[in-house]
Amino acid sequence: MSTYTEDTRKVTTQRLIEMKQRGEKIAMLTAYDYSMASIIDQAGMDVVLVGDSASNVMAGHTTTLPVTLDQMIWYAQAVRRGVKRALVVADLPFGSYQGNSKEAVHSAIRMMKETGCDAVKIEGGLEIKESIERILSAGIPVMGHLGLTPQSINKFGTYAVRAREAEEATKLLNDAILLDELGCFGIVLEKIPAELAQRVTERVQIPTISIGAGQYTDGQVLVMHDMLGINTEFSPRFLRRYAELHDVIKDAAAHYIRDVKNRDFPNEKESY
Repeated sequence: MSTYTEDTRKVTTQRLIEMKQRGEKIAMLTAYDYSMASIIDQAGMDVVLVGDSASNVMAGHTTTLPVTLDQMIWYAQAVRRGVKRALVVADLPFGSYQGNSKEAVHSAIRMMKETGCDAVKIEGGLEIKESIERILSAGIPVMGHLGLTPQSINKFGTYAVRAREAEEATKLLNDAILLDELGCFGIVLEKIPAELAQRVTERVQIPTISIGAGQYTDGQVLVMHDMLGINTEFSPRFLRRYAELHDVIKDAAAHYIRDVKNRDFPNEKESY
């Protein structure tokens, strides 16, 4: 008897659009290594994002800017090997697509060929229109990212909520419509007012994914290390912690240290 069901069917960009059309919410989470990617895929995650947030949570940088294309490819290769069902999307890092559409398509092709990921994600709207068009023309699915775009943090100078003022809100809505018209398959909306995110979601045909953009989008995404309570230094209003693994891991490590120091580990049954 076949065990093939809607829950086990491979998630594709088209399937995400179908989910939006029938009102099914999309669950998305970041991952950066084989083991964690495999676990969240088995849990039934719809989309796994190999985020350039690896620069922060994996490498200890204060921004996403230092991570390189080679490093993102390495992370994405590991994640791809751990995922069977979810759609795997990889961030193109800062400097790999801005300002040069030829470099953009070259970066995207490298990411797809060397990792086997299903799509790439890039930040921006009208200002990167040519790069988006080139990547799409190569047959590579693109997810957009609007609102607070961490790769532009030096321009913003702050991680505060974006698009509160009418002018910026209008630009964001127009950029979202543009991304839809260009052929992107989805848009991440980061740290913008919920009312604006709702307007965007209603205006575009493609799924919108919120990170700090409220509940009226088509889906939600969080950084794994934040959601699991591994990273305790980051506590924005939009973050819900589903575990407190920082304390669990620290306590386990301390217990191991005590057992080693006290000669309780290994015991006879744990020896050959």
